Amino acid sequence: MASMIHLTLRQLQVFEMTARHLSHSRAAKELYLSQPAVSMQLKQLEQNIGLPLFEQVGKQLYLTEAGSELLHYSRSILQQMQEMSAVFAEMKGLEHGHLNISVVSTANYFMPQLLAKFIQLHPKINVSLSVANRDAVIKQLVDNVADLAIMGQPPEGADMVSQSFMQNPLVVIAAPGHPLAKQKNIQPRQLSKEIFLLREIGSGTRGVVERFFASHHLPLPSHMEMDTNEAIKQSVHAHIGIGIISRHGIELELETKRLCILDVVGLPIVRDWHIVQRKNKRLSTAANAFFKFLLEEAERLAAPMVSKRNRAK
Repeated sequence: MASMIHLTLRQLQVFEMTARHLSHSRAAKELYLSQPAVSMQLKQLEQNIGLPLFEQVGKQLYLTEAGSELLHYSRSILQQMQEMSAVFAEMKGLEHGHLNISVVSTANYFMPQLLAKFIQLHPKINVSLSVANRDAVIKQLVDNVADLAIMGQPPEGADMVSQSFMQNPLVVIAAPGHPLAKQKNIQPRQLSKEIFLLREIGSGTRGVVERFFASHHLPLPSHMEMDTNEAIKQSVHAHIGIGIISRHGIELELETKRLCILDVVGLPIVRDWHIVQRKNKRLSTAANAFFKFLLEEAERLAAPMVSKRNRAK
């Protein structure tokens, strides 16, 4: 019979955080520990296991084979502990806990107002919001950093489950003085001659643009990459080019007439916003409460958007 490995939950927490960032200093900052304390916990853990968990090459830290194995088990164990704590809190009838939400950058135009209302209804729940591009949001789900994620295109594969909760219309935007601004029934081939301002590879809207032109057998137009939607909007307003963006992200610019929506055949491209979670993750009371809240609130949030679209036609 194999001997039992003696380790503590604190050691697993320190190891998981260090493995996530591949940095002793970042792990120490996240856990509110000193860097020597982190190093000591990791040293004790390696001694108990009898194998090195990290290797240093220059200034870069890497996981060893044993470290990769331990990372898999430590995340599973820590997730089980979080779920157990949530179950006991629910049994006590206490509505508290921590909720980690990760959203793609475009969703951040409507998520703060939703979270503000949720926090008013559930003031004892501590909410954290992370905003990143789609690839980074998916990684936070995989790493069990996020309880729930909001994105336009849910990830493929059996490890994730998703549910749509609201429409996400994508439109082509231009400066009001652009030559195409007053035209009707603009053809995709006309757009292919314009300079497009695109999000970086890995962004959901970038993929939509690429698929749109491919579906019309057109090459991706000349383009510039931008790492935020705000940069795209500012550049479009400055007549550098045109872009495709979620209608949710340009309400203010439309009202102030800084931007306009082009009348393009086949657009808007209507996708859905999805709430995504890991398939094997048991949601906490806080996460379940937010999930139900989001489904109920989405209809109210979408109603003004539908009204404005109808008035614009």
